[in-house]
Amino acid sequence: GRRNKEIGEMAQDGESYAVYRNEFRQVLGSNFRRALLIETNAHEGPVYVPGEHALYFTTLPEPGPKNIAIKRVRLENDDFPFRAEAPETVQFPSNMANGMTLDREGRLVICEQGYHQIPARISRMNFETRTVETVVDHWRGFHFNSPNDVVVKSDGTVWFTDPNYGELQGFKGKPEVGAYVYCHDPISGETTVVADNFNKPNGLAFSPDESVLYVTDSGANQTPGTYFVGLPHHVRAFDVHAGRHLRNERLFAVVAPGFPDGIKVDNEGRVYTSSATGVQVFSPEGDLLGEIMAPGVANFTFGGLRNDVLFILCDTVIWQVQLQARGACIH
Repeated sequence: GRRNKEIGEMAQDGESYAVYRNEFRQVLGSNFRRALLIETNAHEGPVYVPGEHALYFTTLPEPGPKNIAIKRVRLENDDFPFRAEAPETVQFPSNMANGMTLDREGRLVICEQGYHQIPARISRMNFETRTVETVVDHWRGFHFNSPNDVVVKSDGTVWFTDPNYGELQGFKGKPEVGAYVYCHDPISGETTVVADNFNKPNGLAFSPDESVLYVTDSGANQTPGTYFVGLPHHVRAFDVHAGRHLRNERLFAVVAPGFPDGIKVDNEGRVYTSSATGVQVFSPEGDLLGEIMAPGVANFTFGGLRNDVLFILCDTVIWQVQLQARGACIH
């Protein structure tokens, strides 16, 4: 049958959301609002750091020699809508930094895609000193491709995706390994391939109880600006077995228009993923509930003092969205 769709009209910024199922109203709440946080170069890796009341992120390549900056925007006030201070450059160059997250000790974990001459790695930054150290930079002696996104599980294991975008975008050589999903145990030092059935493994997120891992495949996007409808633009789900292994791979949702990049989960287990038109929200069963409109979104994260604000990065602007839903208390 034909699906009913309700569009939310906002006087200041046009269409701000679309409702496909009533459950989406529990995400929006009665105080829903979308507002501009700042106009700036902001593309990937958004991380809200509670202790600093600040948002960290990575940029599109800065002018000049191809590289990327890690930047920080401090938020001036505690209540929505937030006011942003001028962006501060935390690290530049950054070895082509991309996705980022916090570890269980509150340090910044960074996906470094690397260059022709500089290997890719997962690194970790101390906020106070801003010194960076290597977490893992190889698998069985082979260099990684272009680590894209990273999450840290409650047991301290580091999970990350590794597509070959660096090769396709011309700043890396031929891959030494496949486009895998990895789990790294910092205690034992062991790094394991946990999934290999992806074209371009991209974003990843655990369910609140960490029993399910969701991974986006952005294979429909091969080089910037391309879209191949016959290649993957979906989210896969896996059951987490014995804490370190994946079982029961299945299709969770196909994302359209566009392809999924960033992915997050709220505390009710709903799954949020980027699309060409905004942030789409799915039930834990994979039903599309609704969408928060934000054309050009690549990545996003929950934050704010109550973890109920969605910060959406759209390359030239960062939106802030007040929700009733709260992000899951995991990274």
